[in-house]
Amino acid sequence: MCGIVVYLGKKDARSVLLNGLKKLEYRGYDSAGICLWRGGSLESVKVRGRVSELEKIVYKIKPASMGIAHTRWATHGEPSQINAHPHFDCKKEIAIVHNGIIENYNTLKEILKKGGHKFLSETDSEVVSHLIEKFYRDGLEEAVMKSLKLVEGTFGLAVICKKEKKIIIARRGSPIVLGIGRDEYIAASDILAVLPYTKKVVYLNDNEIAVLTKNKYSIKNLDGEAVEREIDKIKWSVAETERGKYKHFMLKEIFEQPDAVKNTLRGRIDNNKVRLSANIDFNLVKRIIIIACGTSWHAGLIGKHFIEGLANIPVEVDYASEFRYRNPVLLKGDLVLAISQSGETADVLAAVREAKKYGVKTMGIINVVGSTIAREVDSGIYLHAGPEIGVASTKAFSCQLTALLLLSLFLAQHRNRKIPKKFLEEVNQLPKKIEQLLRQSNKILSLAKKFKKNQNFLYLGRGLNFPVALEGALKLKEISYIHAEGYPAGEMKHGPIALIDSNMPVLFIATKDGVYSKILNNMEEVKARGGQIIAVVNTIDNKIKSLTKNIIVVPKVRQELTPILNTIALQLLAYYIANLRGVDVDKPRNLAKSVTVE
Repeated sequence: MCGIVVYLGKKDARSVLLNGLKKLEYRGYDSAGICLWRGGSLESVKVRGRVSELEKIVYKIKPASMGIAHTRWATHGEPSQINAHPHFDCKKEIAIVHNGIIENYNTLKEILKKGGHKFLSETDSEVVSHLIEKFYRDGLEEAVMKSLKLVEGTFGLAVICKKEKKIIIARRGSPIVLGIGRDEYIAASDILAVLPYTKKVVYLNDNEIAVLTKNKYSIKNLDGEAVEREIDKIKWSVAETERGKYKHFMLKEIFEQPDAVKNTLRGRIDNNKVRLSANIDFNLVKRIIIIACGTSWHAGLIGKHFIEGLANIPVEVDYASEFRYRNPVLLKGDLVLAISQSGETADVLAAVREAKKYGVKTMGIINVVGSTIAREVDSGIYLHAGPEIGVASTKAFSCQLTALLLLSLFLAQHRNRKIPKKFLEEVNQLPKKIEQLLRQSNKILSLAKKFKKNQNFLYLGRGLNFPVALEGALKLKEISYIHAEGYPAGEMKHGPIALIDSNMPVLFIATKDGVYSKILNNMEEVKARGGQIIAVVNTIDNKIKSLTKNIIVVPKVRQELTPILNTIALQLLAYYIANLRGVDVDKPRNLAKSVTVE
């Protein structure tokens, strides 16, 4: 969601902060601002709109070597210059940038108003700057700690005061990472903003602050007690965060999927065995509850098929946002499996913490090493997909499916279920199959040209490929703004069939499996009502030819691998349609890459 960048060092803070904000643009935002500390004074500029608008004016103010910056994704108060961060206290002596939500801001605001404080914005965040002013007696550290003890809700926070040459960052529920460079510190809500300057980072835990001064940093809890924290090293390279020859990050990440899946598989299939390092006794696991949001939830639905079909372990799949607000029935022998690309998804993190209260084991399927969920679960599988910057998840999804398949096979081994050697060989060949599919991208582009003006789509699939229909529809709607709906093909007659006419494209996932004949029957019903059929197949037979000319052919693979290839085909279709419609594919409206607030 919102983005924070902090700099203290010898460079021109304007450039470092701007470059950091640009790295965070993929997260989604509606306004941006910067505040510089310069020899006992604060100077701030902020705009509604893109970082490029901020860049036009920021160099009109004098350079400085210390400052904080922010991109805002509106929660409280409309997108506007006055609601943009940084926010100040009444005296304009303290500036803050904040990610998250202050849940008790109304109560705090009323108390502060009675004390003479006047507020300028509609945001919840501004309350924090006024609270710090209220407690500013014995220095900035004490004021911040006292203030944050009163705050209910979540925050990633950076604070500066014109009276002190230091920056304080703090965290509860909203990520912030401290980069340690040579004679400089760069903190941010995402390591992508830190990476160009250093690979050495320290992750803050909840209810901790870091105090940054010219020559040192220290980490404390909100009681002021010192905290020791090891320095981690980022393994991603700067080159991985650049678009290169591609027009959009999304397209680049679609075409990175052969290597991404290869990285997820690397070292995990050896001598006809799946090898996973896990701090869990899987012999005790009787049921698995998958918790996730959005695209990761779709991966979980496919994972349910994998685990139940291969390992014979019952699986439930729950939206994390629903799981955390009901009274889940968790029993001895349950394993809660959290799926999150970023490892920071607020609802998933809260659901993991809720599950841990019941004493059950937790596991994660995560892409970002060092992320909060990765640190809090008992065990996990890292995807090693590399940074995913496009808001619409692509390579992370295919790697999540690969990881879920590996986990399913691993669990099957533990239950002494026979896994054919050919199965594992086909899994290892998956990256090559993806390469074959990507070589057909121009054919998918031709289909996109034909359907780019349609305003509605229906995606239908069965079994393993019903969640693929959901994911295909989600990709189309989130980046092209075309209304699209995914549905089980067998349920078509229970409602969606009423929508079908000559203006309704209906995309069928019709790769050959145990329900292929049923899918053909559904296609006949659509054709009889004049619907425009698009078919994703791995075999073109006479029946398919008689039903439609709009065909996407994916390579033949065993049934368990079809969701990965089918999804990649739908990713390309969605991308090309959105690009032809002139949409900013990497920054779709109202969306954010990492959803770190409710």
